[in-house]
Amino acid sequence: MSDTKSDIILDRLMKLHPKAIDLTLDRVTRLLGLLGNPQQALPPVIHVAGTNGKGSTLAMIRAGLEATGSRVHAYTSPHLARFHERIRLAGELIGETLLAETLKECETANGGAPITYFEITTCAAFLAFSRVEADHILLEVGLGGHLDATNVIDDPAMTVITPVSIDHQRFLGNTIARIAAEKAGILKRNTFAVIGPQEEAAEQVITAQAARVGATCKIHGRHWHVWEECGRLLFQDETGLWDLPPPALIGAHQVQNAGAAIAVLRLMGLPEEAAAAALTNAQWPARMQRLRDGPLVAAAGAAELWLDGGHNPAAGVAVAEALGRLPARPLHLICGMLNTKDARGYMKPLAGVADSLTAVPIRGETATLDAAETCAAARCAGLKAREADSVFAAVVEIAARAPGTRILICGSLALAGRVLEQNG
Repeated sequence: MSDTKSDIILDRLMKLHPKAIDLTLDRVTRLLGLLGNPQQALPPVIHVAGTNGKGSTLAMIRAGLEATGSRVHAYTSPHLARFHERIRLAGELIGETLLAETLKECETANGGAPITYFEITTCAAFLAFSRVEADHILLEVGLGGHLDATNVIDDPAMTVITPVSIDHQRFLGNTIARIAAEKAGILKRNTFAVIGPQEEAAEQVITAQAARVGATCKIHGRHWHVWEECGRLLFQDETGLWDLPPPALIGAHQVQNAGAAIAVLRLMGLPEEAAAAALTNAQWPARMQRLRDGPLVAAAGAAELWLDGGHNPAAGVAVAEALGRLPARPLHLICGMLNTKDARGYMKPLAGVADSLTAVPIRGETATLDAAETCAAARCAGLKAREADSVFAAVVEIAARAPGTRILICGSLALAGRVLEQNG
């Protein structure tokens, strides 16, 4: 554990509740009340839910807003290397002093009562947001939507639901419809809701909930369309057509995410230049990210080194599609996953594009699949697989065995965070 003051406090906060996830709003609303309800003193909120793509969509909305000179707060999770990544104040990551002070204030107000780590740190984010001037807040749901700790905003300026797929079944349900119902819990009366591409069952649930609460949906394929053509991204809705540069974020799925972001910016009345900036300026680490320097890159030698934190079957499909668009090169995966995820389902789409997979444990993560279990899942998915003790050892071995290849480290945001730390 780091010896910074915020990390010491965060370690204490982790012990306030026996469960990491316990979905309810009771504890959050109690603590926010003790803090003076900072969530009621915020600039306009854009609330983003979904299974895949919500972080990338949020990053593009932020880039578009900031290109107009707006000061933008953002709340995302999980972090990759440092907790500070979760809270962005007017464009900058929260500083150590302010973070420690805000966490301590929440800890004191809570008085030792049971509350989950995500709940109390979300309260800290709201407190920090209420004390720094901004024009907009971008708020990413942690898990689900209906009972997520972020869902205490009664009147958001807008809501967004990116594609819904199977994930977190233990908490959200085992069907697309049940999971979509949880995501749709963020919809609010008299508010526009931008809806990304959905399976039919998910779209039916979302539109039904919108009708119940009086939200106005702007749905992909009905009210807005987005596609690639001749190396450009084209977006069209009832107000007209925009011809835009392609997204800087890699992968066909980023076209859909870009469409949702542009739909938001269009509803806000922003110009085409803001939409172009949303696509070209957005950065979102560990989402098909090419690593270009650092000790891991040096160990890879002539091999390309890539990193992605996707971890469910839909993410596996998206990563496979993204890899298929890159110039042809032999591909070897280094994969570490959590035991809460569908490892075989994630890996199956990758079996058609990868030459091999090296399984590694995620060091310091109690929910890690061990390398042998990951290896077994890979073989069941149709991949040639072997084990390694660490990412570094796997990179060195692959670089020696297949020089000049492409290496993708993948399977978990927890693994991605450790890789970014290790690589500096």
